[in-house]
Amino acid sequence: MKTKNFTFNSSKAKDFFLEKISFEISPRELEKHIKENIEDFNIVDVRNYDDYIAGHIPFAIHVPLDTLEEHLVMFDKDKVNIVYSYCPYCKNATYVALAIAEKGYPVMTLCGGYKIWEEIGFDTIKTST
Repeated sequence: MKTKNFTFNSSKAKDFFLEKISFEISPRELEKHIKENIEDFNIVDVRNYDDYIAGHIPFAIHVPLDTLEEHLVMFDKDKVNIVYSYCPYCKNATYVALAIAEKGYPVMTLCGGYKIWEEIGFDTIKTST
């Protein structure tokens, strides 16, 4: 088994991380925005239905990854669409963010996903079935 050769290029690393942080929002930043100016944002939960009803971020709309195309009408090109999934290791939010960015929607992802939001102790909403 071959191992990948790692090279250090601080200029590329700087550019990458500057770009990355401009499209991510921390849970604390999002919580502040919910309190101060929620009308400027759409919060989008891309987890499965059972997880969404068990608990989600206030004001979040539910758009599971596998139903994205049929739910594009729920996104807004005049607001920042903040997408989140399960945890820092889940790429579903990234896949949705890429897909809606390609369609011209402003988008960011929530760092850490729902798991970190909940661990911090921010408000969550449970929906009855």
